[in-house]
Amino acid sequence: MIHAAEIREWRNQNVIDPQGHKIGILEAIYVDTTTDEPAMATVRTGLPTRHQLAFVPLDDVTLGPNYVQVSYAKALVKEAPAIGMDDILPAEAEEAIFQHYGMTYQTGTGGERQLARR
Repeated sequence: MIHAAEIREWRNQNVIDPQGHKIGILEAIYVDTTTDEPAMATVRTGLPTRHQLAFVPLDDVTLGPNYVQVSYAKALVKEAPAIGMDDILPAEAEEAIFQHYGMTYQTGTGGERQLARR
């Protein structure tokens, strides 16, 4: 797990899958609003002129000297819901990200978002 104090240190590092295939570059961290723990990352993927930010969960990550290894295959991450480089994640799009990875989505008791960018 990436701890909140390490977030800045791991931005712009390579993100790789369990087999060591490069998925992209770690752009930002989203925390779970209930626990304030890192929950998702956005990974810059695509061609240099058409980058997008794909979401990937941060459960079971391994941190290396120049990489963050996630527990999801490159193909799965590349097919994940994504936003543009300058876009903000709309609240109504959060659930689709969780569903893509087979995870349970749960808003706060007052309907609050589950993810917040750090």
